[in-house]
Amino acid sequence: MTAAASPAPLWQPGPDRIAAARITRFQTWAADRYGAPAEGGYAALHRWSVDELDTFWAAVADWFDVRFTTPYTQVLGDRTMPGAQWFPGATLNYAEHALRTAEDPARAHDPALLHVDETHEVTPVSWTELRRQVVALAAELRALGVRPGDRVSGYLPNIPQAVTALLATAAVGGVWTSCAPDFGARGVLDRFQQVEPVVLFAVDGYRYGGKEHDRTETVAELRRELPTLRAVVHVPLLGTPAPEGALEWADLTAGTAATEATGSVFEPVPFDHPLWVLYSSGTTGLPKAIVQSQGGILLEHFKQIGLHCDLGPDDRFFWYTSTGWMMWNFLVSGLLTGTTIVLYDGSPGFPAVDAQWAVAERTGATFYGTSAAYVMACRKAEAHPGSDHDLSRVKCVATTGSPLPPDGFRWLHDEVAEDLWIASVSGGTDVCSCFAGAVPTLPVHIGELQAACLGTDLQAWDPQGRAVIGEVGELVVTNPMPSMPIRFWNDPDGSRYRDSYFEMYPGVWRHGDWITLTDRGSVIIHGRSDSTLNRQGVRMGSADIYEAVERLPEIRESLVIGLEEPDGGYWMPLFVHLAPGAVLDDTLRARVKATIREQLSPRHVPDEIIEVPGIPHTLTGKRIEVPVKRLLQGAALDKAVNAGSVDNLELLRFYENLARERH
Repeated sequence: MTAAASPAPLWQPGPDRIAAARITRFQTWAADRYGAPAEGGYAALHRWSVDELDTFWAAVADWFDVRFTTPYTQVLGDRTMPGAQWFPGATLNYAEHALRTAEDPARAHDPALLHVDETHEVTPVSWTELRRQVVALAAELRALGVRPGDRVSGYLPNIPQAVTALLATAAVGGVWTSCAPDFGARGVLDRFQQVEPVVLFAVDGYRYGGKEHDRTETVAELRRELPTLRAVVHVPLLGTPAPEGALEWADLTAGTAATEATGSVFEPVPFDHPLWVLYSSGTTGLPKAIVQSQGGILLEHFKQIGLHCDLGPDDRFFWYTSTGWMMWNFLVSGLLTGTTIVLYDGSPGFPAVDAQWAVAERTGATFYGTSAAYVMACRKAEAHPGSDHDLSRVKCVATTGSPLPPDGFRWLHDEVAEDLWIASVSGGTDVCSCFAGAVPTLPVHIGELQAACLGTDLQAWDPQGRAVIGEVGELVVTNPMPSMPIRFWNDPDGSRYRDSYFEMYPGVWRHGDWITLTDRGSVIIHGRSDSTLNRQGVRMGSADIYEAVERLPEIRESLVIGLEEPDGGYWMPLFVHLAPGAVLDDTLRARVKATIREQLSPRHVPDEIIEVPGIPHTLTGKRIEVPVKRLLQGAALDKAVNAGSVDNLELLRFYENLARERH
């Protein structure tokens, strides 16, 4: 397809918007200071950012005024992946940057956080108050003996206390790690036992879907099973007294900033010092404990939030997330750009499916992030957020978690606002960032991510390791990114890390997604490559099947699996969870097959369409494909899936029983 034949964009930023975008100002400034191209727009800037990687990241650090306590000697000491050495010799502190706005007298009393629960009442926390609490808590952590490198854990929902605890941990050089309280004890222990925390912040329970969920027994079990804990801090969300031996949150945050000793709050740590541990979904074994660095996250998030999301002091940043998902960590980093962040603690669809839109309205969100699944649920429910809510301040709606189907783009455009920047983004817990996604100066095409992100040498490779354009290939990154893991916890020789990303193409990051790079520079995500449907040599991502099938009003959700059989055959069942009142009869089966045949490929019409009681997901809401495939191949349930990583283990028994019947 030539550029002249390119489809018309769904949305195009106007000249004023392009001129005002921070990424435009950055390019002009970097052209003057660092030799970036002054002309050629985003494509030229991106090319420079990957060709001149060292210079680009030095420019990012300069543009965002990163405070190096000890200056760096070079940007990249070693470019090898894995093991790239970023800014050797430099020291800094992430929390210091997150709280810088409190130093500005004109902004100190503005809200840093806006907390919303299911009552939809908005509770602000000012920059001054957030900094005061972080300083007080950091002093208490030091008094408890927390030293740089010690792990501090949170069993907390998306509340201000979680942000305070993360920042206080980072301030003292500790390593933060968190799980949401809807995780059961086993799921939490599979994560926290790997990293051996010395402090646990824990709620007594949480509210979700209009109900209170007590967690006191779970917290008691965590205390018993985490022998390295020196202290447990009780956060009384449901108002219960602290259990015996636990410390009270209010007591630890009661100190005042007036007693703060100059220079003692923010521990200068090496650039590659661990900031936090995130976890892979862990569906087929113990979750990978992914360690990212203070400096790497600081620079990557400055770039992503300040340039790609175009966020600054006048913005309000809302992303629907929980503390068990990397998007929560990403949301907290909105503080780096002086942006007010919105913390919503509640069900995505309570009391009605449009709950998130109501939160965006109540908080005056300018940038609102959610999941593609939520957008499609709103579409199916025939919600009308643009007419039912005042969303005039929302300039961008971003989605992640899975590819946003073309119908999702159209629905957002039609039902929210015509002049809406729609940013479908794709990255991973592994880098706590995006490989491709939002660019405020580029058009939006239906079904496409706008472009690869700055500093990210994103390519699509065929099995021979050749870069392809306009064809489906493996998502690879051929140059290091600062937020790539410095290591996995409990991986002393680095073998698990190497096997996860560098086994197929040594020295090149392979992420495990199928993508197409268009000749316009945009990106199409087809789903996970390890659950790819390969029939008669034609590969297709499962996301393409879901997008087509779930347009049918009778299909609530679906799951497709491609199974190589011992006799050389290939069995491809489609499992469907029906909408209330729908019946899987021959007529509906025929419509599903016709939809796939006509919209996608006759080769990928399923062999069977099977009704299921529900589709299993990871705790962060992603469909579980590979474990289901293993079950259907005859693996035992305890070998196919890590029980603590699944939202509803009982749903998997259906597939286990089906495998028995087939064998």
